Amino acid sequence: MYGILVHALGKIGMIKNNQFWKNKKVLITGHTGFKGSWLSIILNLLSAKVYGYALSPEKNSLFKKAKINKLFEQSHIGNIKKLKNLQKTLKSIEPEIIFHMAAQPLVVQSYKNPKDTFETNIIGTVNLLESAKKLKKLKVIIVVTTDKVYKILKNNPAYNEEHQLGASDPYATSKTCAELIAECYCKSFLNIKKKIIVVSVRAGNVIGGGDYSENRIGPDFIESLNKKKKLIIRNPDHVRPWQHVLEPLFGYVTLAEKLYKKRLNNKYESWNFAPHKDSFLKVRKLIELFQSSKYLKKQKIKIVYKKKVSKFKETNILKLDFKKSFITLKWKPRFTIKETVNLILQWNHDTQKKAFYLEACKKQIFHYLTK
Repeated sequence: MYGILVHALGKIGMIKNNQFWKNKKVLITGHTGFKGSWLSIILNLLSAKVYGYALSPEKNSLFKKAKINKLFEQSHIGNIKKLKNLQKTLKSIEPEIIFHMAAQPLVVQSYKNPKDTFETNIIGTVNLLESAKKLKKLKVIIVVTTDKVYKILKNNPAYNEEHQLGASDPYATSKTCAELIAECYCKSFLNIKKKIIVVSVRAGNVIGGGDYSENRIGPDFIESLNKKKKLIIRNPDHVRPWQHVLEPLFGYVTLAEKLYKKRLNNKYESWNFAPHKDSFLKVRKLIELFQSSKYLKKQKIKIVYKKKVSKFKETNILKLDFKKSFITLKWKPRFTIKETVNLILQWNHDTQKKAFYLEACKKQIFHYLTK
């Protein structure tokens, strides 16, 4: 499998003659999370030396099930809110590239515990960038935020990087602050004195196999399917830019390489990685695609749509524009929303049957690369 994947990576230019990622020291904060786990697999396949810093993985997590800890040079367990330990760890690693993913990533949880969300997403980002000031070999920091940082407009456009930032819920507010902090550190400290470039990246609503988070449509559907119980949907008419987890991750990897090689403007910028317009769907429509998938055959689950509006305020319609990434990075989404749904159910089928979690991930990476 590995040889086939490397061939595929080379075929689309992810591994070039100079083998850019080979032996590069790359740190992922939040590597034990859903996106962090998938990114860890990708970077390992690219022959990077991968390091991680995050909280302990949940028992029911992709990181645990796929035994992703084996892919790391070092997997450090620590809280991003603790500056001294973070500084000590990063100094011992001396990474060349950092993907900052450590975060409290859930909107509903941010309402339940706003203080922890702000401390993790804001102070955690400050701590990471403070730590970066002391590093000698670091060249690039990718700060991962969200599509929810935009100020919502009445005409519901597909938001691009030029639209105004603004948020109301604790999660989105914390991520908006993280972007402002990243820009500040880049312009005031890192890019001036250390020649370290910092950028932020925003993705759509990411879904994919191996997500076990609470109050998220993909995990909730899979749990209802596997346990044969009804699924309760709280905001059926909310529109989101749904995309497979591999789409933005390969965007981040492409961006990091170009920044390292100084093939882009050496300044702070934000980048959107979004799906095609046909993936801007209501939750209700996404559920219908799950129910009609070939992987369910005759197996269906009972859906209950809540009539009452959720007590937690969330944006009704959210769309994202990826034109900048397409023009500048030559990046574009590869999967339709129907393919994305089928891949999630295929991943669930494969892991239910043989429990080969890592192999199931590699299989889908290969599929992505050969499309």
